[in-house]
Amino acid sequence: MKRVFVSAGIVSLVAFFSYCNSTKKATVEKQPKKASFNWTANIKPLMVEKCSPCHVEGKGNKLPLDNMDNVKTHVDDIIRRIEMHPGDRGYMPFKNPRLSDTAINMIKTWKAEGLL
Repeated sequence: MKRVFVSAGIVSLVAFFSYCNSTKKATVEKQPKKASFNWTANIKPLMVEKCSPCHVEGKGNKLPLDNMDNVKTHVDDIIRRIEMHPGDRGYMPFKNPRLSDTAINMIKTWKAEGLL
């Protein structure tokens, strides 16, 4: 009688663990992550507010930063210059207070997420 119970237990365990195969993983659809910041809603208003009147098309000989293509092309230099401190050579925004850490992180996050 003991053999019957042991055999039944072994068969039960084998049946139970056969459904616990690692190849039968649950599939979860991954939703594309929505970007935290985008050009139209976040970056362009910041550029217009903080970089004008110097960096606006038709105003002087500065690189216009009110269009997405120019900002995308020069985003690394923009980040480098806005992270400087007033008085450093190349600091931006020239003759104005340093941008807030929030504004700087917004541009850095926008770049990291693919410049959408």
